[in-house]
Amino acid sequence: MTTYTFDCEFIEHEVRLGWFGRRVRTIELISIAFVCEDGREYYAVNADAPWKAIRKHKWLMDNVIPSLPRIHGDRRDHHPRRDFGLDFRNPRVKPHQQIADEVRQFLLAGDSAPELWASYGAYDHVVHCWLYGSMVDLPEGLPMWTRDLQHEAATNHLHIPDQESGQHNALEDARHVMSVLREEWGYVR
Repeated sequence: MTTYTFDCEFIEHEVRLGWFGRRVRTIELISIAFVCEDGREYYAVNADAPWKAIRKHKWLMDNVIPSLPRIHGDRRDHHPRRDFGLDFRNPRVKPHQQIADEVRQFLLAGDSAPELWASYGAYDHVVHCWLYGSMVDLPEGLPMWTRDLQHEAATNHLHIPDQESGQHNALEDARHVMSVLREEWGYVR
């Protein structure tokens, strides 16, 4: 098994379906990151995220959006009211389908089957699966479940140190989980 830690930032919100306007709750990806035990990392921001809904979500605007790739330099090509400073030209900002393809390639590039770990990982696992459609659409070789850092700590009375910085940045959160597994618990060499 090759250990990968990951984190997703996402929005849970209502969307209107069909011409009848039926409303359903859904979860949509904002950003995703994976860290492999061999040191490889993957990070992407979903260009297709529901940015209008995100803009209305105070917690996401205060905690997640500031950690995403920001505009630097000439702002003439950007529309602050529309893109709220997110740099859509950054190479890490990608369409949903490209992210799904790259994540699959990243996870299946290791020497053995991937083992996924996340902290409070239930929603992260769902968001990861939804990159490909439903659970049955997961590409062959990808695990259908994720090990949870919090569950492991509670079950085995293990300590999880506080994350010093970068909370709610998917890459920093995934790095923290790998650090706990490697340096605090010795689960990963």
